[in-house]
Amino acid sequence: MGSEKRLDSEMWYTRTSLEQWRLTAEDTSGGLANEERTTAMEKAVPTPDTSDILLRDVMSSDLPIFFDQQLDPDANHMAAFTAKDPSDRDAFLAHWSRILGDETITIQTILFDGQVAGSVLSYEDEDERPEVSYWIGKPYWGKGVATRALSAFLKHIEVRPLYARAAKDNLASLRVLEKCGFARIGEDKGFANARSEEIGEFMLRLD
Repeated sequence: MGSEKRLDSEMWYTRTSLEQWRLTAEDTSGGLANEERTTAMEKAVPTPDTSDILLRDVMSSDLPIFFDQQLDPDANHMAAFTAKDPSDRDAFLAHWSRILGDETITIQTILFDGQVAGSVLSYEDEDERPEVSYWIGKPYWGKGVATRALSAFLKHIEVRPLYARAAKDNLASLRVLEKCGFARIGEDKGFANARSEEIGEFMLRLD
């Protein structure tokens, strides 16, 4: 992403939406709110034959899970553009607090079979273009969670074009984005905290 406007995993938060976004799909390929939402907003009703993906507003009880997920070294290396120090819990929480008033950000918690699997979000990049990103906890890799959650999210984020970025060697994320209709439109470079060096990334767009 190559700019200070890049959203790291510690920067996610939710706007106050009153709806739940659910997608039950056949594809099996491989933040912080001001108050707790109602119990009803946490509930996912699984179907008997397929795993259930549910998107809902982020709750403060999700934060410890998000924090643990972004500590994983493999996940950090793959994402590349992460927080300077993922283990700094105070910085993680402080950053969430600083962006609570940002109305340009929309973020949802991803539930997989009722468990918090990660987050998906949209925000404005340094050029005020809408960009999408996500983080999936390592235990949920290879289950089609990212593809299905992003597909559901895109049905509610109607602005187009919509942009995304991924490290050139993050093949899993590139596959997810391309399955969801994004196409590569260019390349960029940026300093990757998780790798302590500048690396290349692909820029993608969904029209």
